[in-house]
Amino acid sequence: MNGRVGTVRSDNFAVLPEERYFEDYKVGNAYNLGTITVTEGEIIEFARRYDPQDFHLDRAKAAASEFGGIIASGWHTISLAMRVYVEHYLSHVASLGSPGIDNIQWPNPVKPGDTMTIRATILEARPSRSKPDRGIVRTRIEGVNQKDEPVLTMTAVNFLRRRQCP
Repeated sequence: MNGRVGTVRSDNFAVLPEERYFEDYKVGNAYNLGTITVTEGEIIEFARRYDPQDFHLDRAKAAASEFGGIIASGWHTISLAMRVYVEHYLSHVASLGSPGIDNIQWPNPVKPGDTMTIRATILEARPSRSKPDRGIVRTRIEGVNQKDEPVLTMTAVNFLRRRQCP
């Protein structure tokens, strides 16, 4: 994936991802993580490999579809958002993976040339009851295009090491 990642605006985080632990994720905090732009070539390349539907691949068939042209696969949209999320939100030293993503929605398609801004809002941050060395963070991730139209919403769950174990 070659999407161009734009400027990062991490509005409220006092700690860089390289130093970020569970304790740095505060419920209610919201962040503009940055932007990423996608090209038609990238959309078609992704679709060829992973989601070969005509409206992702074929210009003529896509033009005749309800979308009026090539659009990105929803899975490609998630991949673009994930890149920005991992680079600018998720801890680079304390991430322990994720059990999954909930409530994925693609309210509007991503089109060639679109620039998505990725936003993250912390919904929940609680220490693990069974493993005191970590916490669980639930984050609402939103992608909006350059017209401020929503193109992605989902809720990520991540396990993060605690800076200090009780």
